[in-house]
Amino acid sequence: MMISRRNLLASAGGVAALAFADLSIAPASAAQLKAIGLQLYTVRDIFQKDPVGTLEKVARIGYREVEFGGGGYDTMDHALLRKTMDRLGLKSPSVHIGYDALLGQFDKSLAMAKTLGADTVVLPYMTDEHRNEAGWTAALPNFNRFATDLKKAGLGFAYHNHDFEFTTKPGGISLYDRFLKETDPALVKAELDLYWAAHAGESPAALIDRLGSRLYAFHVKDMRADRSMTAVGSGTIDFGALFKLKGAAGVRHFYVENDQAPAPYLPDITKSFQTLRALRF
Repeated sequence: MMISRRNLLASAGGVAALAFADLSIAPASAAQLKAIGLQLYTVRDIFQKDPVGTLEKVARIGYREVEFGGGGYDTMDHALLRKTMDRLGLKSPSVHIGYDALLGQFDKSLAMAKTLGADTVVLPYMTDEHRNEAGWTAALPNFNRFATDLKKAGLGFAYHNHDFEFTTKPGGISLYDRFLKETDPALVKAELDLYWAAHAGESPAALIDRLGSRLYAFHVKDMRADRSMTAVGSGTIDFGALFKLKGAAGVRHFYVENDQAPAPYLPDITKSFQTLRALRF
């Protein structure tokens, strides 16, 4: 990764470095992220053991938004989680809910999302049986149905990508192209995982401009030169260049995620938070 003053400040950490970034190098017109979020899948091991304590630690770092996903959150006391977030000044604009749960337990899933204060449900993952032409053909109409039913309840719907949607191309057409073509653009939005798009060989910048108003949120995770995941600021992705693209103008949620964050996890998410807090674009 090319070292710049911004990157140096971001990696330095600490209040003094952040203040220096704010006062000394950022032009008055530069954009800054207002609320930095964390996808709780990143800290799933400690969250599953101590959800309240983990939320407290996440808030102490400075995060103001969390996105629930993994860690067994779906079986927890959602009223307690909401009470804890309210106490800590945290919000959960969106939650990850699996395909099977939306298909078979829609009302329960809806109640959970509303209790947690979410305004959007994100479908996070499709298992192997759906990653082919027949499986994808069967699933896409349900994407539209989920979105329609959620809208009736006052919630939005988005789909989160990995890499297989781009690399699987039955008949030469990628699953992601079919997703965009065969789902309702007014109802089915995209939560763009920047790492997985780049890992698939796609241009994140081109995707952002293509998606435009369909973009709901970004998953912000960095990629090393060897293509492995790493904390934001420790890799090669130029997030500032992506965030200032015209197609990204409507994005309001920026969720840090690292599927492979090393234990004890908090240093990794602190590094990512500090990098994004210092970012100007």
